[in-house]
Amino acid sequence: MSETDALWQMTQYEGFEIHVAPHAQEHEDQAPPQACAYTYVGYVCHPGADPKLPGHAVPFHADGDVSFPSAEAAVDEGMHVGRTIVDGTHADLSVLSLVTSGV
Repeated sequence: MSETDALWQMTQYEGFEIHVAPHAQEHEDQAPPQACAYTYVGYVCHPGADPKLPGHAVPFHADGDVSFPSAEAAVDEGMHVGRTIVDGTHADLSVLSLVTSGV
């Protein structure tokens, strides 16, 4: 298992899986960085789906310059965003394509 794989965290929610991984942000204007900030990437899929296949997952990430003080805080926010995607309350993303495609 690679280090990147170890960072992914998963939870099941309303019949879907939400996967989120924190990423340390690098600031080129700070050498060395005074404090590490984090962001996240994630995806929502059906249990057991292969997210690498087109149409099998709904990917998402933190918006723009949003950062978090810890990896845990970034993952917590990513999980929250994943739940909004499943619930249908996210402004731009939905699991509707996963439901209607039968994947």
